[in-house]
Amino acid sequence: MPVAPVKGKKEADSTLRQRRFVFLLLNRFTMLSFAGAIEPLRIANRVLGREAYTWVLAGEGGEFSTCSNGAAFKLDMGLEEIDREDTILVCGGIDVQSATTKPILNWLRREARRGVPIGGLCTGAYTVAKAGLLDGKRATIHWENQDSFLEEFEEVKLTKSVFVVDGNRMSTAGGTASIDMMLKIVAQDHGEDVANTVADQLIYSSIRTDQDTQRLSIPTRIGVRHPKLSQVIQMMEQNIEDPISPADLAEDVGMSTRQLERLFRRYLNRSPKRYYMELRLQKARNLLMQTDMSVINVALACGFASPSHFSKCYRAHYKTTPYRERGSHGTPNVATPRLSI
Repeated sequence: MPVAPVKGKKEADSTLRQRRFVFLLLNRFTMLSFAGAIEPLRIANRVLGREAYTWVLAGEGGEFSTCSNGAAFKLDMGLEEIDREDTILVCGGIDVQSATTKPILNWLRREARRGVPIGGLCTGAYTVAKAGLLDGKRATIHWENQDSFLEEFEEVKLTKSVFVVDGNRMSTAGGTASIDMMLKIVAQDHGEDVANTVADQLIYSSIRTDQDTQRLSIPTRIGVRHPKLSQVIQMMEQNIEDPISPADLAEDVGMSTRQLERLFRRYLNRSPKRYYMELRLQKARNLLMQTDMSVINVALACGFASPSHFSKCYRAHYKTTPYRERGSHGTPNVATPRLSI
């Protein structure tokens, strides 16, 4: 069904200038994040009744790029110089570390020096940060990659937002977060009415802002709505490197240690100590699979006083040692994010 052109105040006042996006497709990029970025542009053109947005697909070699689900995309260009008015969006996905090659980093740095705006979709923020283009900037990345990102890029102000726009640098958390960021861009370029019409066409009924966080709330995640339980779990998640004792956790929420034990047993069928240990081991597994940190440093980052204690706990939970876990996912220098949706 044709979409009637919408003309907001911004559109009426604009000079009808086209805006071009250059999508840099890394090897094994995520289709969902890419589609979530390009489809709002296509629909915006229909809504506006003209080609307000154009785009090209770029990649190393300039021929084809394959996404994580196996689909191959024909590229329009390689790593050639682009117009300064263009915007680069780096589309990342699985095994972004190995997909972030020297030619790609050099290209991004060169275009950044020319003043080109650059963003990262999903794990594409890793590539932008690796090029040194997010130092001192606010950014985001998929929640599963946050631990490893924090360890490697200390100069980046990492947030848990669904997307971040900081000056001429952009980043999204992955998944449908690309839609939210592109709707913000459309709204800035052509007004809220146009962006809302695009959202309606996408059957996207709740547009998120950069103030929204990417993960579900703790009560939703654990399937339990108990304020004190949520408060304790939040404290646990925020204190992985320096774990807080069950007694101190209980005191902070105005409970006795015994009451806290009963609360966890009733709702989560495990003790607070066991639940806390599982959180720490989950972070450890992420770091082992996504970074080249030594096992000793991973242990320390997750609150274990010694590698032997860490290895013992890890083996009891995952039925393998930290060293074997890393070996089963490639060399220490090639980390593989598990989901990166």
